[in-house]
Amino acid sequence: MPLPPAFLSLPIAHRALHDRAAGRPENSIEAVRAAVAAGYGIEIDLQLSQDGEAMVFHDYDLIRLTGEKGPIQMRPAADLTRIPLTGGTHPIPTFAQVLEEVGGKVPLLVEIKDQDGALGPAIGRLEQAAARALKGYRGDVAVMSFNPNSVRVFGGLAPDIPCGLTTCDFNADDWPLVPKARRERLAAIPDIAASRAQFISHDRTDLASAEVARIRARGLPVLCWTIRSPEAEAEARRFADNVTFEGYLPPIPA
Repeated sequence: MPLPPAFLSLPIAHRALHDRAAGRPENSIEAVRAAVAAGYGIEIDLQLSQDGEAMVFHDYDLIRLTGEKGPIQMRPAADLTRIPLTGGTHPIPTFAQVLEEVGGKVPLLVEIKDQDGALGPAIGRLEQAAARALKGYRGDVAVMSFNPNSVRVFGGLAPDIPCGLTTCDFNADDWPLVPKARRERLAAIPDIAASRAQFISHDRTDLASAEVARIRARGLPVLCWTIRSPEAEAEARRFADNVTFEGYLPPIPA
């Protein structure tokens, strides 16, 4: 499925329209509601609970975003949905709860966080949980992952939902657990066909790469992350079709 046009017209709020100082932690119900009210697209992250529920949460560990200790995967969903996010009033939401909040009012870009640990093939449970939650959802939605295996598996489970690859230069500092050979391979973005990806979302610091130009020349949309100023947005739009932003409010096209 091709990426719906709304993903190329509305700026996409990174981890929803978050601002902890304003009571809207990242990936929170408060941030989702603010993005919907403002008319922005929304990007969120999915992690897996101990009992196989798709949770809207970025980190692998709870500490930074909640003050609780330990991996999110070691807690059942019932416990996670009672843990408040630091700076907000709502707890960690399930994917189903966020889908209900968005309700098709704005486009929703969903990143499946790697569950293999090294961007390998040991995945499947989170992809299945995400597909279950999305069954019957009406609205513009797309799913992506740094792990091409996740994109391929999710696409097989939900062929009517457009999928894409989250991409970057996969340097060793950012990906210390991923073997060098795999990092070097993924940096070339070779898995468009195998994963049936319909777009990429690329690191803004590497947008001028030959790999991104090659993909855009093939007619596939290029999104990018994460833009934090109007000046950075203007530069990114030289190479990308849309931006994922935080920390400022980009204009919404008429």
